[in-house]
Amino acid sequence: MIPVVGVAVLRDGRVLAARRTAPPETAGRWELPGGKVEAGETPAAAAVREVAEELACTVEVTGWLAGEAAIGSTHVLTVASAMLVAGEPQPREHDRVRWLAHDELDDVDWLEPDRPFLAELRERLA
Repeated sequence: MIPVVGVAVLRDGRVLAARRTAPPETAGRWELPGGKVEAGETPAAAAVREVAEELACTVEVTGWLAGEAAIGSTHVLTVASAMLVAGEPQPREHDRVRWLAHDELDDVDWLEPDRPFLAELRERLA
C-alpha cells in the first residue's frame, strides 16, 4: 500500500479543512490537506511538505490521530495533528480553506477517507 498522510492543522479549537477542485469526482468536497509520502521521506516530513505545497504555510507535527483508512485498494491514509508555525493558509491546490470548530465538522461534505478521523477530531476540539 502507498502511504498517504493527512494533516489536521489545529488552532484555537478549530481544524483546517480544504475544498478540492479536482479531479471532477471529488471537486467541491472537503479534506484535510496532505498527500503521498515520497520514497525515503518520513510521514512527518511529508505532512510538513504537503502543507507547504498546498497552503503556502509552515506547520509542525505534534502527534498522530489513531488508526488508518484505506483509499481504494492501493493507498492507506494516516493523519498527523499539527500546529501552524509560520504564515497563514492560502489555497494553492484548493479553492477554499475553512477553520472548523467541533460543532461545525458536519457542515462540510468530507471525502470518505477523512471521515473515520472526525470523531477523534471532534473530541480534541471540544
